[in-house]
Amino acid sequence: MLTVLLGLTGALTYGAADFFGGLAARRSSTLLTTAGVAVVGLIGLLATSLFVPAHSSLDAWLIGGASGLAGALGIGLLYGSLAIGPMSILSPTTAFISAIVPVSIGLGLGESGEALFFVALGVALVAIILVGFVPEQGAVRPGALGLGMAAGSGALIGLTIVLIDAAPDDSGLIPLLANRIVSTFSLALAIVVVIGARSLRGTSPRLPGLRTIPSVWIMVVVAGILDVIANVAVLYGLRTGALTVMAVLVALYPAGTIALAGLWLKERVAAIQWVGLALAVIASALLAL
Repeated sequence: MLTVLLGLTGALTYGAADFFGGLAARRSSTLLTTAGVAVVGLIGLLATSLFVPAHSSLDAWLIGGASGLAGALGIGLLYGSLAIGPMSILSPTTAFISAIVPVSIGLGLGESGEALFFVALGVALVAIILVGFVPEQGAVRPGALGLGMAAGSGALIGLTIVLIDAAPDDSGLIPLLANRIVSTFSLALAIVVVIGARSLRGTSPRLPGLRTIPSVWIMVVVAGILDVIANVAVLYGLRTGALTVMAVLVALYPAGTIALAGLWLKERVAAIQWVGLALAVIASALLAL
């Protein structure tokens, strides 16, 4: 039960962080907003880690750093694939593969259960596809490049979960700190590359910054704090339960985004997404049993 609660907390807060980060990016620069959220998350983890006992080891730092690199590359490929489209196919593809990779590894390592366990996993995987489905008018079949990027993104995001699970249990928040340090550095490097590329093209190297609108800064801070909560919930969920269970629950993160979009922005939730949300509730109940 505790693992399921932590997994759902991680998924919903990840989705909420994406929602507020997305709102901030609409009014500012996507790249700088993402970097801002990462910096807030790093500061939050540094502050939180002061109160969490931890044994520092080379394994904890290396594994955490590797997860940060995998996550940064995975998110980059995700954004690239969604830019190519269609989102209605590539978004759920990424979410599905991000769950399949750790589930396969977990089962390969001997995680298993009774028949109900596999039924719950199956229902959860279907829910991931339906919840992540974004209806598009006139959507066409994705090209090989878009599919390849979506598959690579899902594999890398799934690998991030696997690596965090592999970190020593007594390492406290060190794996998350290493993850965030590497991912923040990667984002800073990406900003430098973008500025350099703009300069080479003869355009202004200046990037659109975070507007000095209080609401934008507040949304960046909220997204960063939610990201910290999500990461901590997932870390301790992995330490208390099975990798397979956490993987499918975390991959339901779009539920948090669409729920807030419906409540906050009054966006219409598609019927197929409602079915996915219902299946997610059923799968969570079955996993809790």
